[in-house]
Amino acid sequence: MSKGAARKGILVIISAASGAGKSTIIKRVMADDPNCVFAVSHTTRPPRPNEVDGKDYYFINDQDFDDMVKADAFAEWAVVHGNRYGTSFAEIERITAQENDVIFEIDFQGGRALMRRFPEAATIFLLPPSLAEVKQRLIDRGTDTDEVIARRMEQARIEIATAGEYRYLVFNDDLDEAVAEVQAILRAERLRSIRFPDKIRELVAEP
Repeated sequence: MSKGAARKGILVIISAASGAGKSTIIKRVMADDPNCVFAVSHTTRPPRPNEVDGKDYYFINDQDFDDMVKADAFAEWAVVHGNRYGTSFAEIERITAQENDVIFEIDFQGGRALMRRFPEAATIFLLPPSLAEVKQRLIDRGTDTDEVIARRMEQARIEIATAGEYRYLVFNDDLDEAVAEVQAILRAERLRSIRFPDKIRELVAEP
């Protein structure tokens, strides 16, 4: 960042097809960049082994989720694989109040909702080398039944069809290169002129 430029947090929406390596890439990017903060979603699904409430997700029951929907507490929410997920305005405010960048790891339905509410956001879709690779990654993960994998593969086709709605595409056929490309996108997005209206006005007003 150039000296003297005001630093404001940005919103970064990252989506991908199931098995495309989204979580791995995001974890690598965030490990290298302390200004990137994960937007923790609320979900009605039960936690998986080693998942921590408040870190991986906010795990809540259906009634609590219903109450938040009625209170318009979510910037977006959607049903994914039979469970509900939502990103709260409070979570976004918690991060942006600290002038950090908000990272949304989100499916395409949530991505669409967030893009409507936050058109200035940086949007990235991660693409796998092939659907065959997606299937193998899901198999190797070892957490899903054959039936679930088949359902996720069909969903992956639907998800990939939405990739053109995002500003950037990153192909995850090489993990290190994919991480570097996401990092390059973040550096460029932080320097977009729309991020610095106050600085521009300040310079114009100088005697």
